[in-house]
Formats: sequence, C-alpha cells, structure tokens
Amino acid sequence: MNPALSWRDLLRPLDRHDELDEWMDDPDCDLATLNRTYAQFGIVNDLLSGWHHAWRTVLAPAAREATRERGHATLLDIGSGAGDLARRFAAWAAEDQIPLTVTGIDPDPRAIAFAKAKAIPPNVHYQTTTAEELESQDASFDLVVSNHVLHHLSADVVRGFLETSSQLTRKTMLHGDLHRSRLAIPAFWAFSLPFRGSYLREDGFRSILRAWTPDELKPLLPPDTTARRAGRFRLWVLRTEV
Repeated sequence: MNPALSWRDLLRPLDRHDELDEWMDDPDCDLATLNRTYAQFGIVNDLLSGWHHAWRTVLAPAAREATRERGHATLLDIGSGAGDLARRFAAWAAEDQIPLTVTGIDPDPRAIAFAKAKAIPPNVHYQTTTAEELESQDASFDLVVSNHVLHHLSADVVRGFLETSSQLTRKTMLHGDLHRSRLAIPAFWAFSLPFRGSYLREDGFRSILRAWTPDELKPLLPPDTTARRAGRFRLWVLRTEV
C-alpha cells in the first residue's frame, strides 16, 4: 500500500496523477476498513454527488420515454461499489411511479458482497461483472450510469470504457465524477474531517489528483457525447438518444 499523501504532495502542480493508486483498490487492504469506507460512501454520495439532480433533469425523462415505448425502463450502474446509488435510483423511480429495473455491476466481489448484505428492493440486482462482459453478451439498457469510475481509468482505458458504455445504452449514458481543481483539495480536506476509520479521506485526495477535466476528456469521447462541468467540483460525461 502506498504511503499517505503529504501536504507537499497535495500542493504539487495540478496535473493529472495517474500513478496514484487508491488504497481501497488494493486486493490485500483491510476488509473491515474497506467496509467502513463503503458505508461512508452513501453519506458522501447523498451530500455531494448531485445524482438526485441528474435523476430529475436527465435520467427520469429518459426513463419515462422508455416506459412509454416498452412498458418499463432499465438502468445499468457500472462500478456500483457499495450499491447505495442503485438503491437510490430504485427509490426515486418508485416515487415518480416509473417502472424501473436497476442492475449494479462491479468487478470487485468485496463491493458486491457489501451491497448484497443490505436490504435490496426486488427491482435491484447486483452482479460481479464488467461492462465489457455485458457487451459481449449483447446486453442493452435504457440508461447507463457510473459514479466516480472515470478517475480510476487511464486515457486508453477511458476511451474504451466510454465506447462500451455507449454500446450498452439505448437512450442515455451519464457518467458522473470529480472535476480536478485547486480549490477541491482544501474543500475536501474540510469536508472529510469527520470521516474516520476508513480509506475515504486518503483516497479522496488521490481521487481528486487522478480526476479529469472536461477538456482532457474531449479527445477521448465517442460520437455525440459531451463532457462538461456539473457544479464546482463535479463533471458529467453525457450522451442522450440521437
């Protein structure tokens, strides 16, 4: 496991630092600490990720259109991690009376085990698999999303990941992630002070330093896909039905 970042590391020139591995991605990391990290992700996503806004403005309209066409809608959450976002989508869809089936996938069996240990709505399913494996099975979904996946990926992998996501999508693809900026470092330092006993704080700094900007992503995007800021500290990679 890499040593913790120092303030000198955090104040380095704000280039993208692809070489920084996140502690929770280590297959030998402490499982109890990892599970505490997964548990804290739900709080962070509720407070910072902006997915309820994304649901109301982008995803719910696409889901309603799919329902009008086929009687129901499907959503794929790539890299679903602790599974909290998949359950949120199911709850929001129920509130909006949209029949939605949600599939959360993650290649890490530890994440899927944590997600399955929670109460799971009947229309939410978790699988230990990858988007590439689903594409090879000719799977398709009305909506394809991911949360905090892009910053884990190198340029070559991002290009292929977005192409695969686009192939899996019948209507709307929306990948939400961090936007790397100088202000994000002190802002996250203050925000993350209460989060102890997990990898969230250390890995959060690494995530910011690994994160993309829209301009960096633009050369890697599939056709009809855009990358843009979504608030001060977030970005969206978005493709809607064409």
